[in-house]
Amino acid sequence: MAGPAAARGPHVLRRINGEAVLSALRAAELDACRVSDLIAVTGLSRPAVTRALADLCETGLVEDIAADPADEQDGRPLGRPARLARFRSEAGHVCGVDIGPHKVLVIVADLKGRAVASYRTAVPPHTRGADLVVIAEWAVAEALKRARLSDSDLWAVCVGTPGIVDRGSGTVLKAPSIPGWAGLSIIPELAERFGCPVLLENDVTLAVLAELAAGDSNEGGESLVLVQWGQRIGTGIVIDGKPYRGASAAAGELGFIDLDPAGHGGVEALSDAPDGMGAFERLVGASTFQQVALAAYASAAVEAPSGLETDEEGLAVLFAAAKCGDPIATAVVDKVAGLFARGLALLLLLLDPGRVVIGGGLSIAGETLLGPVRRHLENQLLVPTEVVASELGERGVALGAVRAALDAVEPRIALSERA
Repeated sequence: MAGPAAARGPHVLRRINGEAVLSALRAAELDACRVSDLIAVTGLSRPAVTRALADLCETGLVEDIAADPADEQDGRPLGRPARLARFRSEAGHVCGVDIGPHKVLVIVADLKGRAVASYRTAVPPHTRGADLVVIAEWAVAEALKRARLSDSDLWAVCVGTPGIVDRGSGTVLKAPSIPGWAGLSIIPELAERFGCPVLLENDVTLAVLAELAAGDSNEGGESLVLVQWGQRIGTGIVIDGKPYRGASAAAGELGFIDLDPAGHGGVEALSDAPDGMGAFERLVGASTFQQVALAAYASAAVEAPSGLETDEEGLAVLFAAAKCGDPIATAVVDKVAGLFARGLALLLLLLDPGRVVIGGGLSIAGETLLGPVRRHLENQLLVPTEVVASELGERGVALGAVRAALDAVEPRIALSERA
C-alpha cells in the first residue's frame, strides 16, 4: 500500500528540485543563468541543480548554453567556461485578445509574458456578435503571422470582453455595448479554430491584472480601483491583491450609477446614447464630454477649436486647448471632472482602495483632466486617495489577457517538467 513514504522517494525529490530550478530560471531577469546563480537562488547543491537541469533539458523547456571562454573578470581569464542555462520561453506562446465595440487588439507573448507581436483592427459600426467573432479570429491569425508562428504554437488564448461574464461556462451574460454578443458561444468556436484552451473574462478585470503586473507595489496585497473612462465606463476592483468580481461577476459597474440628472450642474446627459448605456456613462462619457464642449463654444459665440467635432480626435483637441489655457475648454474639463468625481467618490467611500488608476480613452488627457478630478475629490473623501493615469494605454486589457493566459498554461508547464 502506497503511503506517505511514497511521497518521499528520490523521484519526488527530483521533481521538487526541478520545479525549484525551473521557477528560478523563469523568474530570472537575465536570459541565461549560471549554475552558481541557481544554487544561490534555490539553496540546492550543485549535483542537485545539475541533475535538475539535465531533466529539464529533456523536456524542451530548458537548454544549456556554453559561456564565452573569452569572458574575463577583473582582467583575469575565468578558465573553463561556466555552464549557463536558459528557460526556453519560445517553446510556447499565449495570446491576449481585447474585443470591444470599436476595436479588436491582439497581443501574442512568449512563456515569459514578453510580447512578440500585436495586431489592431477597427470594428465597423453596428457589427453584431457573430461577425465580431470572425473579426477576432482573423485578428489573432494576423498577429500570429506577424510573429511568424502557427496555430500549433499557441498554448492558450484569453479574450477580454465588456459586460458580465460567467467564467464557469465562458459565456457573456450581458453586454449592452455589443449587439448580439450576450449568450453567444464564443469559446468553443475559438478553441476549435486555434486548437488550444480559450478563456473569457471581463475586460476591466483583465486591465486590473495588467496594472498589478506592471507595478511593484502589490507585494503586500494592494487594494486599488481601475476605472476605464471612455465612451463607456467600466471598473475593476482589487482587494488585498485579488480581483473582486462580486456574487454575479457584476461588481464595480460605476457606469450605471444614477447621480440624479436633475441636479447635475447644467450638463445634459447624452439623450441619443445607444441602448444599454448606464446613467453615469450618459452623463460623463466621452460623447457627452464632446457635446458639452461644443455647446459651450456655441453659447459663448466663440469658434470651437478645429477638429473638436470629430469622433476620433475631438477630445484630444479639447484637452490640448485646456492645457494651453483656453478658458472655455478649461471650464468644460472642470465641469465634467467634477461630475465624474461625484460618482467616483461613492465607490471610494465604500472601498477605501488607497489608489485609483484611470484608464480608457480619456486617460490621454493626463494631468489636464486628473488634476481637476483630484481637486473635486478632496472635499468628498474622508481620507486621501491617490489618483493616477494608467501607463498602459489601450493595451491594458490585452496585456491582462496575456497574464491570464499564462496562468492557464501553468499546469501544462508543470506536466512538461514532470514528464
